[in-house]
Amino acid sequence: MKKALTVLLVLLVSFSLFAGGAEEAAGTTSAPLMNNQKPVVFYNRQPSDPTTGVIDMDVMNWNESTYYVGFDALGGGEVQGQMIVDYLATADPAVLDRNGDGIIGYVLCIGDVGHNDSKARTQGIREALGTWTGSTDPGSSNSKQGSANVGGTVMPVVELDSRAMTGTDGSTWNANAATDAMGNWATQLGDQIDLVISNNDGMAMGCLQASNYPAGVPIFGYDANADVLEAIQAGTMTGTVSQNADAQAAGTLQVIRNLLDGLTGEDVVTAGISEPDQWGNKITPEMMYKAEERALLALNVAVTADNVAQFTGARDEGIKQSDAPVKKVLLTVYNSADNFLSTSYVPALNYYAPLMGIDLTVVQGDGQNEASCLDRFTNLNNFDAYAINMVKTNSGRDYLDKLMY
Repeated sequence: MKKALTVLLVLLVSFSLFAGGAEEAAGTTSAPLMNNQKPVVFYNRQPSDPTTGVIDMDVMNWNESTYYVGFDALGGGEVQGQMIVDYLATADPAVLDRNGDGIIGYVLCIGDVGHNDSKARTQGIREALGTWTGSTDPGSSNSKQGSANVGGTVMPVVELDSRAMTGTDGSTWNANAATDAMGNWATQLGDQIDLVISNNDGMAMGCLQASNYPAGVPIFGYDANADVLEAIQAGTMTGTVSQNADAQAAGTLQVIRNLLDGLTGEDVVTAGISEPDQWGNKITPEMMYKAEERALLALNVAVTADNVAQFTGARDEGIKQSDAPVKKVLLTVYNSADNFLSTSYVPALNYYAPLMGIDLTVVQGDGQNEASCLDRFTNLNNFDAYAINMVKTNSGRDYLDKLMY
């Protein structure tokens, strides 16, 4: 009797081992993923060299589930430059040229000399106005005299001054620094200033806060933040560029959702983006994928008084509540005080995440020290994926190294 029981037990164990192996071979079971195997999506600040702007492909090739989601930075610079050129073409030279010297002078707020987006916008502005010398560095010595069609008359254009808007705390894209700079420009340059141009909306609004801002001088920003859209409608801002914050936020979450759903290859950047995903969602604005950079990018649109009504208040109706299983995602924000992220991007993330079945944990830095984000990039085993917004664009590896443990 004992012998029969022993044989039966051996057969049962053998069958169990065989069945388990068959399930694994069929892909029906799998071991939990290590942190370094989980999806990693960088967003808003593309991993790159802060001096040359070269994309850090070592970071982007971290694993098969590493991507970047942002917007077409170089194309956005061109859109901003063209928006300014289009404005000048319909302007009255007698009104625009405030001191009547026959020269159009502008001042430029630069966000961060080591940021690809800032470089692209500075380049786009200088190329459009003919002041481009090949440099995106601040200072009028890094530009030359250009020209533009102003109401049918070709007029010289000069960059009177440009500065990187760095706060006393070391933070970049700083609106308070822009307020101070504008106050100094208005005092020192007076009616030589015919245009004010900014790498982003936050600094543009900072300029408008200067007590001596010259009334009626056209001012252009970038981001299409809610307060700027209101200012355009009120006539105090002239124009901005929408980088489709909702498309970027939804795109970041969609790529993560696709990876968590097990999609691979082209499906990661098409499902829910250029075609509906399995849950029936699809981002409405057009996006493009640059395979060589593993980057999914939203496109840019100039926003002026003529079309501002199209950009106020609406969420993407292509994304609705899905039955996707809930997954946990840890997301870093490089600076809690960043105007674009805090007023446009993060609210969009918080709107779309629950619709896509994503339980989002947001941690925010101070915009100065990488540690302010890295120290909160913790409890990593509790999350299914990670979305990373670095303080410095060359810090990607610091986050990935933490995923090794």
